[in-house]
Amino acid sequence: MAHVKAPAVQAKSKRLVSIDALRGFDMFWLMQEETGLVLALGAALHLPFQGFLARELDHTPWVGFTFWDLIAPLFLFIVGLSLPLALERRRELGQSNRTIVGHILRRTAVLIVLGLIFNGILRLDFSDYRYTGVLQRIALSYVFAALITLFCKLRGQIAWTVALLLGYWAIMALIPVPGFGRNVLTPEGNLEGFIDRLFLPGKFCCYIYGDNEGYLSTIPSIATVTLGVLCSHLMHMKRSETFKTLALIAGGAACIGVGLLWGLWFPIITRLWTSSYTLYCNGWCMLLFAVFYWIIDVKGWRRWAFPLVVIGMNPLTIYVVQEIFDFKHVSTVFAGGLANHAGVYAVLVMAVATVLTKWLFLYFLYRQKIFLKA
Repeated sequence: MAHVKAPAVQAKSKRLVSIDALRGFDMFWLMQEETGLVLALGAALHLPFQGFLARELDHTPWVGFTFWDLIAPLFLFIVGLSLPLALERRRELGQSNRTIVGHILRRTAVLIVLGLIFNGILRLDFSDYRYTGVLQRIALSYVFAALITLFCKLRGQIAWTVALLLGYWAIMALIPVPGFGRNVLTPEGNLEGFIDRLFLPGKFCCYIYGDNEGYLSTIPSIATVTLGVLCSHLMHMKRSETFKTLALIAGGAACIGVGLLWGLWFPIITRLWTSSYTLYCNGWCMLLFAVFYWIIDVKGWRRWAFPLVVIGMNPLTIYVVQEIFDFKHVSTVFAGGLANHAGVYAVLVMAVATVLTKWLFLYFLYRQKIFLKA
């Protein structure tokens, strides 16, 4: 892990504040997950659509899409948004491709090791251990997308993105699964799960026939990152801010449309990260980014986004630390008494207090200019 200081003068940086804010928006949902903050707020306000809200904050069992299915792809999309600029900075420092590849591989290795530790490998219980995970998925998606971005020009990056999406569809549709045949996308009969059962040791998540972040589904997740890379190239074109915003909106709408259409033959399935799911999610990612970009970087309305920027500057930190540190216990020290007198709002009080405690921890790091990166 590296201790990295922020640029001294933000105005001279090419960094888009909207990217940090969008990353913070994405991580906020993971920060509040264990507390149930949003659901508690819905109950406190007696919202009439609490059932709908609960469904949207959980993964789709199989075919379909919910808001929660967007969280992981959105993070990978943002990784892609940041990639070209990060590589350009290293080139400006005079680093050779060999040096940059070394950095990419080291960063990948650190993420994989963190993922293994996050999953509890130090408990040495290998019979009941999950070898894949979110950080491993990020690492593998990042390393291949970074190499594509480093060694391929724009046309090559587009070609790789298309090839990854079409290739995954062809593999899943044309290679038969023993006992089930070709083009079977049921939980028990799909090729991705079959490959996991054959070659992936340990336990699975998040369905019993395969792993949510298994081997084959890494292929389209790489495309999720490269689609972010393509949007990053758009943002650095010498075109007007209005053009860029409209291009993001048009591209997002097109991806959603193509994803839905492709879903008629290759359904939108989060667990398998199908190509239609990839395009559909990236469409929403582009629309979200267009909104954040227009409001924050174009119109200059930044104050409201500061809490999100604080989160977005240290996403890896909060993802790992909140799993090993009991923020709820700390918040109980300061808000437990108030919760005891809050009656039916006790759950909401503790949820707010826990999320606020996490944010204050990140704010301390932000003020100290401590940004932990793999």
